[in-house]
Amino acid sequence: MSAENILEIRDLIVEYVTDEAVVHAVNGVNLRVKKGETVGLVGETGAGKTTIARAVMRILQEPPARLRSGSVICGGEDLLQLPEKEMRKIRGNKIAMIFQDPMTALNPIDRVGTQIAEAVSLHNKVTKQQAKERACEMLEMVGIPKERYDEYPNQFSGGMKQRVVIAMALACNPELLIADEPTTALDVTVQAQVLEMMQDLKQRLGTSVIMITHDLGIVAEACDSVAVIYAGEIVEYGDADSIFDDPKHPYTIGLFGSLPRLDSTEKRLRPINGLMADPTNLPQGCNFSDRCPHATEKCRTVEPEDHEIRPGHKVKCHLTEVNS
Repeated sequence: MSAENILEIRDLIVEYVTDEAVVHAVNGVNLRVKKGETVGLVGETGAGKTTIARAVMRILQEPPARLRSGSVICGGEDLLQLPEKEMRKIRGNKIAMIFQDPMTALNPIDRVGTQIAEAVSLHNKVTKQQAKERACEMLEMVGIPKERYDEYPNQFSGGMKQRVVIAMALACNPELLIADEPTTALDVTVQAQVLEMMQDLKQRLGTSVIMITHDLGIVAEACDSVAVIYAGEIVEYGDADSIFDDPKHPYTIGLFGSLPRLDSTEKRLRPINGLMADPTNLPQGCNFSDRCPHATEKCRTVEPEDHEIRPGHKVKCHLTEVNS
């Protein structure tokens, strides 16, 4: 693992085993996150983005989840091989996560300040007073007056709850923050405020971020690199400028074609036809072949491999193999 990488995911495969079938949720994902970098994981609902994050945090429910193979290297250690006791020291301390819904991420019967202070106490040898002072400091940092320390979650709006969740995640100065659709439950104005605040905190604390979202606008605003995920695998990866200016995979092109553009004269959007591949019965070749307008017989029978079309820009598609 390079010294500049804070996290490295290698050949991660995760399945969900049920009585009826095996769900192939994550299929051989490889990803690196550099120090101070924000990496966006983008794709449709059900692509496997949250499963990747939960595998990194080791909070998959097993069963039905099953880690088939892979490694997650952080600080020279494989997190997937650590005893649970050691992993607890890393969760919230070295790697923290902001969950999708702030409404359910907070305990409704505990004061918000107490919940942040508890996160501080778990990972630091501090007194109760010191933990409270740190919690107050974090509330102020995310724009909430410390006087609201003793209030309950139901006394906060959705945007304020999300700020509390972010404060809790950042309370121990983690090296890596995983933000799982942190603005989904918020209106557009509050979304912008939360994103701006996260960017500011990232700059001040030097934190690396994995931003999970299906919103390409958020990716454009907040991310340095982008991993486009389809049916549990990364089909295109590169820096944000390369992905937005010159997307190569038909799925990535389809995602951009589904977006309204102010500078376009087209009267109708061009959505991606069909539904995402059934994760219990993935196609033999390329997972996107059934929906791809350019699919050939090779696409339907032979799985494509990752290849680099330019430095740092990788694509998993037979069509770009011909042109690279």
